[in-house]
Amino acid sequence: MTGHAADDDFQEAFPGMFHAAYHVAYRILGDVTGAEDAAAEAVARALVSWRRVGRLEHRTAWVARVAGNLAIDEVRRARRRRDRPAPASSPAADTTEDAALRVALGTALAALSTRQREVIALRYLADLDEAEVSRVLGISVNSVKKHAARGRAALRARLGTLQEVSLALD
Repeated sequence: MTGHAADDDFQEAFPGMFHAAYHVAYRILGDVTGAEDAAAEAVARALVSWRRVGRLEHRTAWVARVAGNLAIDEVRRARRRRDRPAPASSPAADTTEDAALRVALGTALAALSTRQREVIALRYLADLDEAEVSRVLGISVNSVKKHAARGRAALRARLGTLQEVSLALD
């Protein structure tokens, strides 16, 4: 692939990759700006590695997975910041139910095994079907089903009966 053809190919793939990356990141973070940042970073990483990523059959799913990982990393950083003692002069942390739910979900996702987290992110956050997740991760459909079931069970156990999370995973 020549440099010019590769540039054209990336330009053509960009909108779909960005949309998928944004969708996954927003479902994890619940924040437009954070989701845009994660999606932009994921697409930028795809561009840097375009010689390799451009040849992938499921490059959009690859970018979505990178965005999901970046969003989970941001949830972890936010939790570490929140867990640090706040200076006396700082404003109170956002305690809305939605923010708490997103933090809890991000923390619970981070506690899953890598394979379970990948399957959950691609299956439920990126809205790929089991066959697509199977192809992207290079595992059987039965493995996708197994990891999805175990991941959902672990999330439910960790998060309790948070109805919003249960609905998102069913």
